[in-house]
Amino acid sequence: MTQLSKTRPYLFIVMGVSGTGKSSVAKHISDEFSWCYVDADDFHSPQAKKHMAENKPLTDEMRTPWLLSITEHLVLLSLQGHSVALAYSGLKSTQRNLFRELPFYCHFFSLVASKDVIAKRISQRKNHFFPLALLDSQFAAMEPPLPSEQDVSVIDIERPLELVANELTKLAKQIIRKKNNEQIF
Repeated sequence: MTQLSKTRPYLFIVMGVSGTGKSSVAKHISDEFSWCYVDADDFHSPQAKKHMAENKPLTDEMRTPWLLSITEHLVLLSLQGHSVALAYSGLKSTQRNLFRELPFYCHFFSLVASKDVIAKRISQRKNHFFPLALLDSQFAAMEPPLPSEQDVSVIDIERPLELVANELTKLAKQIIRKKNNEQIF
């Protein structure tokens, strides 16, 4: 297991539109490092899930209590010294900034692919509340990382998920090693 920060735990956020494999990849990272795994979808209210299931995208106003619930949970985990791998859409830069303010060393992995590849993945999923009809709204809302967002690694996922997960694990180890070395000096 990789040595963890002595001052702050890590928060690695696997982000992207629905169907990119965020949950699977974040779970892989959490297993690899024995970290907590958190899926942001678990924090949606029943009303929000129903809204999306009816092919209606969430508004920013509807996302506010969801984001608050997620960040409150993460703060509790941080206070307990837990590092976290979070599966979270991360559609907007301002929303990503909320996570940067938390008491973690934070890094984002932005999973990207063509709309056709993601649509195919969504159509193959079973028992998920997010319908294919909302994919266009996610692409429209997704703000790519700004040049100032140096803590975002963009990952092309148009390949087997296992290769993506392995690449992220290697990147995560490099980030941890770099942060640990920064603390020594």
